[in-house]
Amino acid sequence: MSRTAARALSRRTPPPYHDHVDIDAWVWWLIGAVGLGIPLVLTAMPEFGMFSVGAVAGAVTAALGFGVVPQVLVFVVVSVALIAVVRPIATRHRDDRPRHATGIDALKGRQAVVLERVDVHGGRIKLAGEIWSARTLDTGQSFEPGEQVDVVDIDGATAVVM
Repeated sequence: MSRTAARALSRRTPPPYHDHVDIDAWVWWLIGAVGLGIPLVLTAMPEFGMFSVGAVAGAVTAALGFGVVPQVLVFVVVSVALIAVVRPIATRHRDDRPRHATGIDALKGRQAVVLERVDVHGGRIKLAGEIWSARTLDTGQSFEPGEQVDVVDIDGATAVVM
């Protein structure tokens, strides 16, 4: 083989294959942010979202050309700041929401109308548009049809009234 043929052959061969791919640090930070966002969605724990935002801040730091130490510091500072600031605000808002009673808890404290005489052995009342079996709280007490009573508890399917 002549030198000219060898040069022509060497020009046609592709560059050697490398089995690794260089990924910039900011891409790794974004992969980490997505990785932290997945548990946020699955568990509804907002702390994961705050760490995810910290990872995005680390990605921005890496994209600006800063080294590993500033990237990690930005990640930690942003994550801790979000947890320190956002968590108390979120907790306060969660605790300030009015709680709505549901089920039998919504019936306690309501007034009902006696349909059939109610005493310690039983009776019937109309409570929230429905007919309920009822009994009195005190053994010596009884209520006649048409009287208003207060529901103090629900015992199974029986309203306890007074």
